[in-house]
Amino acid sequence: MVTDESALLDAYSDAVVRTVEAASPAVVKIDAGRGGGSGFVLAPDGLVLTNSHVVSQAPRVTVTLADGRSLRGDVVGDDPHTDLAVVRVDGSSLPALPVGDSRAVRVGQIAIAIGNPFGFQCTVTTGVVSALGRSLRAKSGRLIDDVIQTDAALNPGNSGGPLVTTRGEVIGVNTATILPAQGLCFAIASNTARFVASHLIRDGRIRRSYIGVAGQNVPVPRRLVVAHRLPAPTAVLVVSVEPGSPGEQAGVRDGDLIVAFDDRPVGGVDDLHRLLTDERIGVPAPLAIVRGVERRALAIVPAESRK
Repeated sequence: MVTDESALLDAYSDAVVRTVEAASPAVVKIDAGRGGGSGFVLAPDGLVLTNSHVVSQAPRVTVTLADGRSLRGDVVGDDPHTDLAVVRVDGSSLPALPVGDSRAVRVGQIAIAIGNPFGFQCTVTTGVVSALGRSLRAKSGRLIDDVIQTDAALNPGNSGGPLVTTRGEVIGVNTATILPAQGLCFAIASNTARFVASHLIRDGRIRRSYIGVAGQNVPVPRRLVVAHRLPAPTAVLVVSVEPGSPGEQAGVRDGDLIVAFDDRPVGGVDDLHRLLTDERIGVPAPLAIVRGVERRALAIVPAESRK
């Protein structure tokens, strides 16, 4: 006798099996000298997407396809700030995965992770999307926004593999897990991955602007918050200014508190990083600071960052 529960389980199993059968041929194993991980074919002509920390500074990269072929991989572009990288292999008509719209993802929907944990090729784990809009600190120190949290189990070696829906669309690039916690795993959202990958393929890097100051997050005295009607009780304390940088040219000094950039509030270093995009390169903008007890507006022209 078939119960409703068993029928439901069969439907779930069928959905996962069909997805895995369709998606697995595009998932690859990456060996990068001292370490490795996973990735997936982004385009049939041999473009593979993975994590930056999987291939960064690797003396050599070997990509093993699902059919067993091992190919040399060349890093096309690497962005440690979003922990994403693109690798090219010499191939054609390779099976590729479609990249979905992470804005359409809903908490609770089924999430399937495919990768090579501890070198076990083409391992599948399933779970759900646990939360959306998380933030994750990259090894570079910058914050990665719009990260997907899932309870689909990830282990070392899963990094760079796809997180897919039951329709076989990539909604995230698996990147991290919190140990010793269980079921706290994270993937970089597919919309971020699509944007970064397109720029890495075109330019080999992501262009960002910078102003040449080193700072730290500090609380702002209550009297200054009230006196200047500051939108946040915190700001960026400038601890050093790079010689010849846009900051020095604009007149920024050690000890200044940066409270806004281009009329947008700055409550911390992460806020400033988010605002310093490629669109700001060479474009004059007001930088609001508090020096002593006085608020000032400096004209600053961000330059292109080479880091």
